[in-house]
Amino acid sequence: MLNLQPLVLATLFVRRALCLSATIPVSAPSTAPTLAPDLVSLSIEQDRWTDWAGTTEQNSFFFNTLDNLAQITGTPPRIRIGADSEDHTNFDPNVQFSEATFPAWTSTTPYPEASDVLVGDGFYQAAQFLPPNTRVTWGLNLRANNMTAAYLEAKSLIKAFSSSAVKNAGITLDSIEIGNEADDYGISLSDYVSRWNTFASNITAVANLSPSGTTQFWSGAFTSSSHSTTGFSPQGIFAQGMLSSMGGKLIKTISQHHYSGTFCSGNGDLLQNLMTKSSIRGNLTIFNSDISAVHAQGLEYILGETNSYSCHGAPRVSNAAGAAIWALDYALYAPQIGISRLFFHGGIGFKYNLIQPVTLTRSTLTGLDLSPPLAPHIQAQYYTAIIIAEAIGKSSSTRSIELSISDSRTSGYAFYVGNKLTRVVLMNSVAYLSTSSTRGSIQVSLSLTGSGAPTKMTIKRLFIPHADLGSGVTWGGQTYETSTGRVSGTLQTTTVDVSAGVSIQDSEAVLLSFQ
Repeated sequence: MLNLQPLVLATLFVRRALCLSATIPVSAPSTAPTLAPDLVSLSIEQDRWTDWAGTTEQNSFFFNTLDNLAQITGTPPRIRIGADSEDHTNFDPNVQFSEATFPAWTSTTPYPEASDVLVGDGFYQAAQFLPPNTRVTWGLNLRANNMTAAYLEAKSLIKAFSSSAVKNAGITLDSIEIGNEADDYGISLSDYVSRWNTFASNITAVANLSPSGTTQFWSGAFTSSSHSTTGFSPQGIFAQGMLSSMGGKLIKTISQHHYSGTFCSGNGDLLQNLMTKSSIRGNLTIFNSDISAVHAQGLEYILGETNSYSCHGAPRVSNAAGAAIWALDYALYAPQIGISRLFFHGGIGFKYNLIQPVTLTRSTLTGLDLSPPLAPHIQAQYYTAIIIAEAIGKSSSTRSIELSISDSRTSGYAFYVGNKLTRVVLMNSVAYLSTSSTRGSIQVSLSLTGSGAPTKMTIKRLFIPHADLGSGVTWGGQTYETSTGRVSGTLQTTTVDVSAGVSIQDSEAVLLSFQ
C-alpha cells in the first residue's frame, strides 16, 4: 500500500505556480567538462549473458536498443559483463555456452543471481553479436581465490576477442575486471590487494597484456568507500601500492559501485525521494575525495555499476517512469564532478533495467507467473539514454555545464559543440502521480549571455503519463515501446522564439535545440 501522507505532501508541490529563470552562456566556460558519447553505458549481470547477446544467433531486440544509441552518437554504449555472478563463474571446456544454477526466487527477488555458473568458449564468443565498435569490460572470478579457474576464463576470453568474428566487427576487450565488490569477501584490504596483484600478474601473462595494449584493467569495484587510506577505497588501494605492481601498471580505470538506496530487505522508498535534486547530488558528491584521489593518479573514475535501488530495484519506483527523470539528472550531474561514465546495471528480470531483453514468464514485482508472458521491451529509463545521446550528439568534444536554477525540483544542463551553445536539457522533478489531483507546471525564461545568441529554438518533450506508471512514455511524440526496440511514430517538436521561454509539466523533461 502506498504511504499516503508523503504523497499528499508531494501533491502540494504541484500547486505552486513557478516562474524560473536560467542564465546560459553562449560560449562554453573553460571549466565545462567534455562528455563521453557513451556516457550512459550498461553493466550486465554475467550469469545470463548469452540471453542478452544470443548464442548461435543475435538477440535482435537487444542489438536494436544498443544500435539506436550508436546511430545517434556514432558510438555504441560500452558494456560491462560481470557483477555478483562473475565471482560465481568457472570455466568448463565441455560446456558450449553456459550452465547456471539459481537459488529459489522470492517475492523480493523474483530473478536471483546464479549461485554457480559454468561457461565454455561460446559464452565469451557471444560478444560477436554486439554492435560494431563496442568496447567491452569482462569480469573474472576473484572471490573463489582459484587461480586455475581465473586462468582458464582469461584464456577463453582472449581467444574469443582474437577471433575473426569479433575482430572484424571492431569489438574490443577494453578492460578486464578482476573480482566484484571484494569488500564483501570478508578479507582485509591488504589481503585483497595481495590477491589482486597475484591474479593480475598471471592474467597479464596469459593475455599478453602491456601498458601500450588495447586491454587494460579496471580496479576497485567496491560496494562502498571508506574515503580513507586505511579502508576499501581508491585511496586505500593506492596506499597499499597496487599501482606499482605488475598488474597495477595496467590499471587505467577505477570503478565505484553505487546505488541511491536498497531494496535488499524488501523495504523501498518513495519515488519522489529518488527524483529529488538534492538527493541526487548528495548521492554523488560523497565520492568527491575519491574522485580527486583517482584523478591525481592520472586515472579515469567511473561508476562501473550503478542504478536506483540495490537488490534489483524497488517495485513501482525503479521500474516507474519517474525513474527516467532521476536517471537523467543523475547521469548529467556526474560528469560535473569528474565521473567519466556510468554503467547502469541490469539483469534478466531486474526491476531497474533500462532494457528487458528476453521474454519474462514471472512478474518482476512479485515472482508470480505471467499470463501471457511479457515479451522483450524497454523500460522508462531507456529514454534517459536516448535523451542524453541526442544532447551529446555525434561530436567527440561536446562539453556541458549545469545551469544555476534556484528551485529544488528543477534541473538544467547546457551543451556546447565547438565552444558554441547547441542544446539545453531541462527537467521538472516533481512527481506527478496517478493519485495526484492536478498536474502543475513551471515556466522557465532563458537569458542567453554573450555575442551571437540564437533567437530560435526547437523544443522536444519527454512525456510521462504518470511518474508511478511504467509505460506510455513518449519522446518527441515517438515511442520505443515496440516489439523490435526501434522507434515508432511521427516526430513532434515545436519551434519558438528563445524569448518565449519554455513551460515544463511536473515529471517532464525537454530538450532545447538552438538555431
